[in-house]
Amino acid sequence: MALITVKDLALGYEGQKIVGGLTFEVRTGDYLCIVGENGSGKTTLMKTLLKLQDPLSGTIELGDGLLRNEIGYLPQQTLVQKDFPASVREVVLSGCLGKGGFHPFYTREEKALADKQMERMEVLDLADRSIRDLSGGQQQRVLLARALCAADKVLVLDEPVSGLDPRVTEELYTLIEKLNKGGITVIMISHDIDAALKYASHILHIGKTVFFGTKEDYLKSETGRQYAARGGEER
Repeated sequence: MALITVKDLALGYEGQKIVGGLTFEVRTGDYLCIVGENGSGKTTLMKTLLKLQDPLSGTIELGDGLLRNEIGYLPQQTLVQKDFPASVREVVLSGCLGKGGFHPFYTREEKALADKQMERMEVLDLADRSIRDLSGGQQQRVLLARALCAADKVLVLDEPVSGLDPRVTEELYTLIEKLNKGGITVIMISHDIDAALKYASHILHIGKTVFFGTKEDYLKSETGRQYAARGGEER
C-alpha cells in the first residue's frame, strides 16, 4: 500500500496554475527524486505535500497508517538558519516540539532521542557548539538530525546539498542513502541529475512534460534522455 498517493494535482498561486496533471505514489522504502527546470513547481509541490500550501485541485492521500506528523522536513538552507544563535543540541531537540502536547521542559526520552539522532548524523561531539559556528555540511547534518527527531518514517528534503562543496555533498548523499537503506522513505528535490540517477529508485520530472516512474524507465523516456543529456536544470 502506498504511503502517499497524489491524483491529478494542480499547483499554483492565487489561482494561477504552474503545473497540473501530477499523479504519482510513494511507497515504503522508496527514494523519490523530484527534478525539472527552474520555476516548474518543485518546491511548490513539496510545500503542498507538507500541507503548507493548498493545491488548486486534485488530492493527496496518506496511507499505510502514515500520519502527517510522521513526515520530517529539511527545507532549503537559509541565512537565518546559518546564523541562528542556538547550540546544536537545542536545534536538534526542537524537532521534538511537534510531538504530543505542550510541556515546558524536554523529557528524558526526548533528550535520549536527540542524542541518538545526533550520533546517527555524526554530530554528537558538536552538541554544545553554536550551530552558526559550524560548516555548511555540519549544519545540514544537524538539521537532518532535527528532522529525524520530528519524524522518522518519511523525510522530505528540498535541495539538501545546495551550496556545499563536492566532498561534503557526497558525504551528505551517503548519509541520506544510509537512512533510506535503513527503512526511511526519502522524497528529495534535486537539481543534480547525476545524483538523482545514482541514488533514486523513482523519478518525478516536472516541466513542459511530466514523468513519473522508476529510474530505469525515466532513462528510457524521451524526457529523461533529453534532461540527462543537458545535465539537468540550469543553476
